[in-house]
Amino acid sequence: MAQKLWPWRSLFLLIPGVNSSKKQMCFDWGPGEMLVCETSFNKKEKSETVPGCPVIYIIRKDVDVYSQILRKLFNESHGIFVGLQRIEEELTGKSRKAQLVRVSKNYRSVIRACMEEMHQVAIAAKDPACSRQFSSQVSILSAMELIWNLCEILFIEVAPAGPLLLHLLDWVRLHVCEVDNLLADVLGSENPRKHESFWKLVTILVLQGRLDEARQMLSKEADSSPTSAGMCRILGDLMRTMPVLSPGTTQTLTELELKWQHWHEECERHLQDGTFASSPHLESLCKIMLGDEAALLEQKELLNNWYHFLVTRLLYSHPTVKPIDLHFYAQSSLDLFLGGESSPEPLDNILMAAFEFDIHQVIKECSIALSNWWFVAHLTDLLDHCKLLQSHNLYFGSNMREFLLLEYASGLFAHHSLWQLGVDYFDYCPELGRVSLELHIERIPLSTEQKALKVLRICEQRQMTEQVRSICKILAMKAVRNNRLGSALSWSIRAKDAAFATLVSDRFLRDYCERGCFSDLDLIDNLGPAMMLSDRLTFLGKYREFHRLYGEKRFVDAASLLLSLMTSQIAPRSFWMTLLTDALPLLEQKQVIFSAEQTYELMRCLEDLTSGRPVHGEPDAQRLQDDDIETTKVEMLRLALARNLARAIIKEGSLEGS
Repeated sequence: MAQKLWPWRSLFLLIPGVNSSKKQMCFDWGPGEMLVCETSFNKKEKSETVPGCPVIYIIRKDVDVYSQILRKLFNESHGIFVGLQRIEEELTGKSRKAQLVRVSKNYRSVIRACMEEMHQVAIAAKDPACSRQFSSQVSILSAMELIWNLCEILFIEVAPAGPLLLHLLDWVRLHVCEVDNLLADVLGSENPRKHESFWKLVTILVLQGRLDEARQMLSKEADSSPTSAGMCRILGDLMRTMPVLSPGTTQTLTELELKWQHWHEECERHLQDGTFASSPHLESLCKIMLGDEAALLEQKELLNNWYHFLVTRLLYSHPTVKPIDLHFYAQSSLDLFLGGESSPEPLDNILMAAFEFDIHQVIKECSIALSNWWFVAHLTDLLDHCKLLQSHNLYFGSNMREFLLLEYASGLFAHHSLWQLGVDYFDYCPELGRVSLELHIERIPLSTEQKALKVLRICEQRQMTEQVRSICKILAMKAVRNNRLGSALSWSIRAKDAAFATLVSDRFLRDYCERGCFSDLDLIDNLGPAMMLSDRLTFLGKYREFHRLYGEKRFVDAASLLLSLMTSQIAPRSFWMTLLTDALPLLEQKQVIFSAEQTYELMRCLEDLTSGRPVHGEPDAQRLQDDDIETTKVEMLRLALARNLARAIIKEGSLEGS
């Protein structure tokens, strides 16, 4: 009889083909999923084993994040959540309450929009299985909005006696909306009074407290049936004169109760006098308006559920019910409506906890019943802003709000794009949010450079130094594997990784030796202070500067820089021969570039290189001497150095003599 809710959150998941009592299973949790595989096989013969279930199963923890329609729910609600966190603390009293109510309504509008879109998809689905799946999701969203709306009335608006019943009537009317279709169907017929659902419609309108519309329907009956016209007018007058506390009026509850009591006695007098005895339909309507429980229970099929029965019962029996008394009427209405024929559903338990004003029980029941954390995380956050959960801390140091937000954000991080929403949820968890974000952001697969840049920007904005270095190193390694040395060097500099910068610099120098030119000149030319990250990077930058000076024909500066690179031990020994070879054009210039002292230094470097002293990890001197090309280079260098030395001595001597 009670409305069915969604399937329970699965505590046990049955995997086809797996019998855990006979086979050993292995499982491992990932960021948002679990891998399950079999580790013990059935023996077919002594020497052969056969797997009973040779499959690896992937069990996702938060499947809802992969729904296209629910993604809209997550995206839209994210903006509402962030806006709520920025509400100024100085807002107090009515202004703050009004703002929180507005936020709650915004959340509900997002739920309803998703529900309507899901409903349209379910109708359009050609596959019956898909249609059932979407229809089930519509039911879940409808139940979520039903619960949220009730929590809004009881906990956020905190409606007092009088207005409380008006809010509950709107709540029921919003969620029991089949009557609108029925109303259109009846009024659209040629003769509404003779429509088979005429009295059904009038009864539902009365059950929902829509008495003005019920009177209009009765007027049609009165116009076409002279025998019942008088009774219809009397009942219509009773509907018209029923006292209701209208919003904005100055009428007190005491005045309302006195008027309502007088009206109730008048209804009862008409019933006792047999005014409607000749019309069972009108007599039944009068009994409903008197709040007769037996008459109400006869309309179970039209009421649909116990909470509709509750609100109708309050409307016609206790219109000024106080919030504190709600749970008594709710429990008795549930018991009367179910009548021991069935047990309460999860939705019934959640609504009952709300009527009992047990916020924590509402959150607990929803956490058990719902298939994702979106609902409880956002509702709890909103209730926390209403200062209703401050006293409820969990044993591990966090509060309920933060725990649920962390769980929800963790589920978002399992998705390839929704993880960006999860970042903000972690940001607004003061106790454990930072640590959780660091752990989750390290697990994001950096499938593209664009995605990596997004992750990097998030980390840099939050001064997450270790994560920035880790991401940059990963990207640098990917770039090296793809032979994109400029990108690799840029990432290694950004990561401040001296060892990797040295490795990439060596690759640049090796490429230069093989090709005779540098790639990514713009990057090398603009290293700036970054070249101090490692000696090899410094050498790369200075060596490129040597080439620039040489290209500008600033030969003296170029020669001085080249010599300093060798004598300062910044240049790797394996590159000395390249540097000495670069010195050849300068040694052969018409004017003397290298002084005698500089020439002696170059000679010493050449002799050190060819003297046969082994250097770890580099070609030994014997290999140099045995290589004909290298031998030719050495001889050319010795000859050029000797000539330059002679020219330098003569020049310097003549200068001293003068």
